[in-house]
Amino acid sequence: MSPDYDAYDSSGRLLAEERAGDNAPPLTVSELSASLKRTVEDRFGHVRLRGEISGFKRAASGHLYLCLKDDNAVIDGVMWKGGAQRLAFAAQDGVEVIATGKLTTYPGRSKYQIVIDRMELAGEGALMALLEKLKGKLAGEGLFAPERKKPLPFLPRTIGVVTSPTGAVIRDILHRLSDRCPTDVLVWPVLVQGQGAAEQVARAVRGFSEMAAGGLLPRPDLVIVARGGGSIEDLWSFNEEIVVRAVADCTIPIISAVGHETDTTLCDYAADRRAPTPTAAAEMAVPVRAELLAGLSEMSLRAGRAVRRGAAQARERLDMQARLMPTPDTLLSPQRQRLDDASMRLQHGLRHRLADARAHLSEAGAALRPPLLKQHLTRAAERLDRLRLRPDYLMRALSDRSVALDRVSRHFASLDPDLPLQRGYARITAQGQLVKSVEEAQAAAAVTLHFRDGAVEATVGPLEPGPAADILPARSPRRTREPTAGRQQDLFS
Repeated sequence: MSPDYDAYDSSGRLLAEERAGDNAPPLTVSELSASLKRTVEDRFGHVRLRGEISGFKRAASGHLYLCLKDDNAVIDGVMWKGGAQRLAFAAQDGVEVIATGKLTTYPGRSKYQIVIDRMELAGEGALMALLEKLKGKLAGEGLFAPERKKPLPFLPRTIGVVTSPTGAVIRDILHRLSDRCPTDVLVWPVLVQGQGAAEQVARAVRGFSEMAAGGLLPRPDLVIVARGGGSIEDLWSFNEEIVVRAVADCTIPIISAVGHETDTTLCDYAADRRAPTPTAAAEMAVPVRAELLAGLSEMSLRAGRAVRRGAAQARERLDMQARLMPTPDTLLSPQRQRLDDASMRLQHGLRHRLADARAHLSEAGAALRPPLLKQHLTRAAERLDRLRLRPDYLMRALSDRSVALDRVSRHFASLDPDLPLQRGYARITAQGQLVKSVEEAQAAAAVTLHFRDGAVEATVGPLEPGPAADILPARSPRRTREPTAGRQQDLFS
């Protein structure tokens, strides 16, 4: 018995349909994701999170992907390329930070995440922990070993200085060197604070080290890496691994003069000599000592701090205004993240494809071992020896073929249609076809007679009554090769 479908209630219907009083129309997944995205971004437009970095990754596009976690929870985070370039420290797993940004959703994975605009270390304790971790790693590689230190030249003719060209440090060094001993100075201008400062300092140190003697510019006999004092955040560029390795690998004796006497950076440990101040570095560089104009240096530092403070306040006001306007990062963030996901999946797929191809090549190459090739070669030689032709077999086969050819030739000669013509017979054709009967001859009316020495044309007529002996041709037929102007002779008239 078939079921009664009309008896089903609304919960058992096969097809969805609108019902009276239903005010909840179905939403698409994209509509629901967009509604959730707007709700989360409106409610959490500005948040600050404190947590430990985990799963840190830097995509090829320059964006940073990470997780912030504490003891009980974890949240995904992303920092776009523009914010990553302004990051004042090298982010890595295990570092406790305070991230400032806004919450949003990523519909492609049905997850919520924080888009980080600014990220700072969570207090001086976290920064010192990161510093000690990097210090232990580099010390384990021997970059701070005393036997790596090079002696300073007694009287350098040329001194290379790596510092900011607009700060007070370079003026202090030049002034002290001028007071103590006239010396040529090459200044390599770099940033000494902020994003990109570490890369510029490392590039300058390596540039001085790679200069050739006798070139357009004289190669320095001594290098001074200098920067004014500041907080540990201000001096952090000289704790970066890229700067420490460049200083340790420098082939020229180098003095580190970063910060004040109480400030210590990893660059100081890697250098051949540490100076408590840039001025002290100038005093170490040349043998003559003189007093430093402390008042001028202090005023220059205060002026620099005032300028930086005003710039920082203006930058904060600009950031506050910029938050009220939609940014390209906000509009393009889902597309960028999808692009990064596709790029990562492509790299993963290429690696798997390469691994499969290598495995297939290994399997195919295993069958090409020398013993197997020799075995196949031996078998082929044996088969070739068995198939080798002997002279007696060839002569016998040649004789048999000659006999068969002679027999076929005689049979072929007996089938020659012109052979009976030699014995007085004639072959009759009509319009190129062989005439085989009287009916065919009468139907054709005009025929061609082929003889041993030529052919003639004739017409066919009715046979006259009387004895066969009285039937004689009126005249002999003409050959076709002798043209005639008259009519054709009748063979049977």
